[in-house]
Amino acid sequence: MIAFSAVSILLIITIFIFGEGMPVMVKYGLRKFLFGLDWFPLERSYGLLPMIIGSLMVTGGALVIGVPFGLACAVVLTEFSSKRLRRFLKPIIELLAGIPSVVYGFIGVVILIPFIRDHLGGPGFSVLASSVILGIMILPTIISISIDSLEAVPRTYREGSIALGATRWQTTRMVMFPAAKSGIIASIILGMGRAIGETMAVIMVAGNAATIPRSLLDPVRTLTSNIALELGYAAGEHRQALFATGVILFVIIMILNTIANMTSRKRRP
Repeated sequence: MIAFSAVSILLIITIFIFGEGMPVMVKYGLRKFLFGLDWFPLERSYGLLPMIIGSLMVTGGALVIGVPFGLACAVVLTEFSSKRLRRFLKPIIELLAGIPSVVYGFIGVVILIPFIRDHLGGPGFSVLASSVILGIMILPTIISISIDSLEAVPRTYREGSIALGATRWQTTRMVMFPAAKSGIIASIILGMGRAIGETMAVIMVAGNAATIPRSLLDPVRTLTSNIALELGYAAGEHRQALFATGVILFVIIMILNTIANMTSRKRRP
């Protein structure tokens, strides 16, 4: 019954979002929303392509930063450190997930953005700043779930590989990783969902320019930022267009999750 209620709530939210956003999409056409380059609600121009590209770039950059560091940290804590150190560090890492996103955004504004502006160029508020902040924010999710997945692998797998003459790194790479692959991929999917759905931290460090970024140092506006920045004063078609933005974001997340799940099933032994 509880599981059914959760599905029912998700269904109600989906129906509400689509019900609010579809009328304006039908009126102006899906193509205009997906491939339009201009977002000027006062002129009834609702092009989401810059924000779609911005969301994908920021999410991709966060995964490029977060996944390697997260998996490396999980491997070190699981395979190359003592149990005492792992028991001490893992709760601390999990506490990082509880830090409010506005704190990460504030740190980005105070430290990261001046560093990028002074050493790399540009205004500082950029795709790179957003990717770094989100990459740090998804680390606790990836590390914690990956550690649990690696620890869940039967100890006989590790002992059998070492008994056959494999080194600890060979055992980790060729035995532990394949055995824990489903959990590791799940951690990456959850991290991706956190990155693409983050709003407050991205608003603070991205620059929020509704243009297609030409480089990592250009400002960007994501789909979530677009909704949060304008929903407070939007009305009429403008409000419906923001709900349509939520529809596009919903579909993009579903597509990315489906691709990730299909990839994990194809690679699963």
